[in-house]
Amino acid sequence: TTTTEKKPYYQSQFVNEWWDNGSLPIWITAQRQGLKAGSLHFPGTASSYQGQVAMVQEVEPLLYNYKNETAWRENSDKVMSWFRDRDLDFVSLYFGEPDGVGHKYGPDSPERREMVRQVDRTVGYIRHSAERHGLTEQLNIIITADHGMSTVFRNGLVEEITLSKIPGFSFRDLSFHLLDYGPSGMLLPKPGKLDDVYNTLKGAHPHLHVYKKEEMPEHLHYSKNDRILPIILWADPGYVINGYFPVQFNNGEHGYDNQEMDMKPFFRAVGPAFQKNLEVGPFETVNIYPLMCHILGIQPEVNDGHLSVTKHMLVISDSRGSGDEKTNHLKNAFTGLAAVAGFLVVTFIAIMSQKMLKRKHKNKRSYSFRDAQSEPVQSSF
Repeated sequence: TTTTEKKPYYQSQFVNEWWDNGSLPIWITAQRQGLKAGSLHFPGTASSYQGQVAMVQEVEPLLYNYKNETAWRENSDKVMSWFRDRDLDFVSLYFGEPDGVGHKYGPDSPERREMVRQVDRTVGYIRHSAERHGLTEQLNIIITADHGMSTVFRNGLVEEITLSKIPGFSFRDLSFHLLDYGPSGMLLPKPGKLDDVYNTLKGAHPHLHVYKKEEMPEHLHYSKNDRILPIILWADPGYVINGYFPVQFNNGEHGYDNQEMDMKPFFRAVGPAFQKNLEVGPFETVNIYPLMCHILGIQPEVNDGHLSVTKHMLVISDSRGSGDEKTNHLKNAFTGLAAVAGFLVVTFIAIMSQKMLKRKHKNKRSYSFRDAQSEPVQSSF
């Protein structure tokens, strides 16, 4: 937003300053503390951070088929070989489905359900691949996502939100805008036009919420960064925000209020660091980052997560080894993934860590997959 440039996601991966913005991905933090890290197709892999890149990296090619199950298996095997043959401690791996299918057909569609079955098969394949590579007793695996998916109302069932149709609103009053990206948008009014634009849009549609940057609800965590524009638009679930005219035809979207159940991802973990068959209550995704750092044995960057939220999942609850904690248990946690993912998963991620004795103390290896905000350095996972 500071450059007033717009690029598709793939091209944006190669605009280094958009990624190297004060935050650090966990693979850079791990390398700075003596570990070896890699990243395959994970957002941000193509960029350098304060002059550093992942020791081993692979960016997906242009026009990459994110749905190809054979490629998923090849990538899983490749990452396992990185651990075994290149002595890595951490790898991040990204799978772009069932996000694409969920957008195109909707989260409750037969196509989406079939893609979730593919995700489920891949989870099984990952575990078999770890076994074939001799990593089962060393590898911790976390499977999660960065958001959920909600059905978009279509077929004339609702009055769509189109800014150009709002009386009194004019794009001539704007210097820059980010619109037609689902249920949210941002506007940069021309000098002296902020209040006019704000007052015109406020209350103009019953399912459109309009905020000045400083008015954003605190639970959305969307007002502090200097890349956020002065006016922020937010739609209710089922609606998207169009600019000049409707150009969005997705049947599924994300980016709604993070308190909506449809927006919530899932979390699964297995490995020597984790208690077996343990069911835990809901927690915010930001708490996964300090958990990963703890398993890796590294000091986290400044972040909003807390290890205390996830510590009870671990066999050893702190670095000094305070012992196991007793909690309720869930049978067949991994077989439940497909049912959970069918409603919640958008992007498929797994994080794995491998424990070993090295560098004069006990470090641990980690592997992460994923369907993705500073004056002090912050974590960007």
